[in-house]
Order: sequence, then structure tokens, then C-alpha cells
Amino acid sequence: MTMILEVCAGDIAGVEAAARGGAARVELCSALDCGGLTPSAGMIAEALRVPRLRVHVLIRPREGDFVYSRRELDVMLADIAEARRLGAHGVAVGALTATGAVDVEAMRQVVDAASGMQLTFHRAFDRVADADAAFRQLIELGFHRVLTSGCAPSAYEGIPMLRHLRQSGAGRIKILAGAGINADNAAAVAAVADELHASARAPLASAPAPAVKMGAADNGVRMVTSYELVKQIAQCISNL
Repeated sequence: MTMILEVCAGDIAGVEAAARGGAARVELCSALDCGGLTPSAGMIAEALRVPRLRVHVLIRPREGDFVYSRRELDVMLADIAEARRLGAHGVAVGALTATGAVDVEAMRQVVDAASGMQLTFHRAFDRVADADAAFRQLIELGFHRVLTSGCAPSAYEGIPMLRHLRQSGAGRIKILAGAGINADNAAAVAAVADELHASARAPLASAPAPAVKMGAADNGVRMVTSYELVKQIAQCISNL
């Protein structure tokens, strides 16, 4: 079975670079510097025009933690409905309780809203208090995959947990391993996962450098999806 490479892309150029580099799927986001937020409807529509590429939309209404209010959950459900209307193939979503458990009631509503779409529980999983209990709940809820670093700073460091989760899932849910994936470690991580998730980004300087800053983080350099880095990772896992 071919190893699937998913690339998180924060703009349409990144979507195109991911496709050209050999990714089979993108997790479409905005604001990747804060971990990713829900992209605009226009962004989703344009990404879906890129040939031979599956598009999963990140559903995250704000930066910070994953403990959401009722109003925030309503925003997420509305965003799922819009992603479905536009033709997205799936969504990546996650919500936790204040005690670090999966917010099961919120996720039941998400599962209902996304019926017929692919469902990924994103890296909120890496902040749960009990990974085994959370993993069982996601299987029961009907999620298709969980994006995780194995509850470690990087997927490479999380290999033991990734292996454990994959064995525990026993084919009922896919392990999408992500965080720090590159050409040097892709094959090792792929050996204990079903799919890989990478950002594959490189710095791009503005031309000319901005004289007026648009926020504290505006230093004239932005991180963009690199076709070359995507290609390197894809080549590393092409024969697995």
C-alpha cells in the first residue's frame, strides 16, 4: 500500500507546491504560525481546483487551547457545513475538556455535521491527559484518523507511542504521524504510521523588505510550502 503524504498548506501557492512535490492530500489552513486556523471559503474553493489532490480543511476557530465555548462550537459546525458545500473531501478538527479529555459531546456533533466526509482528529490529541482512553473514544466516535506526534515534541521522538497506538487501533483508525517530519526521519516514522503529515516549509523574504510592519511578527520573512522539501519527503517514502 502506498504511504500517503499530507502537507499542511497555508496559501494557494503552498497547495500547488504540495501537489507538484508529490503530496496526495493537503490539510488546508490559514495562520500556520499559530498552529493553523480555518481557511476562507475562497481558499477552499481554489484549493479544490488543483488536480489530483485531496483537500481536508482544518476547522479551528481561534488560536490557543482546544477548550471551546458553545458559540465557538457553533462556528466550527458552520465552517464544516461550508467546507462540505464547497466540496472538501474531509475536515480536521478537535476539542478537549478543561481536564484534558476528548470533548465527546462536541465531537458527536462534529461527526454528525461531517457525515460522509473524512474525519481527522488533529493534534489536540497530543494534549490529552490519557492517550489510550482518548484513542478509544475517537474510534467509538467514528473518526477515520488521528494526527499525532505520539504525544511527543516531534513524531520521531514519539515513535514508541505511535507504534503502540497503531497496534491498539488494529486497522480501525489510521495513524497520521506529524510534527518535525523531514527527509531524514520520514522513513523511520512511516514504519510505525499509516500516513505522514508534514509542513515542509522554508523561509521566503519579501522583496523589497517592508518599511512599515503589519504586526509584531512582520519581519519581512514568511514561511512557505517548499516544493523541494515536499519532493524530498515523498521520494523517501515512495517505496514503502
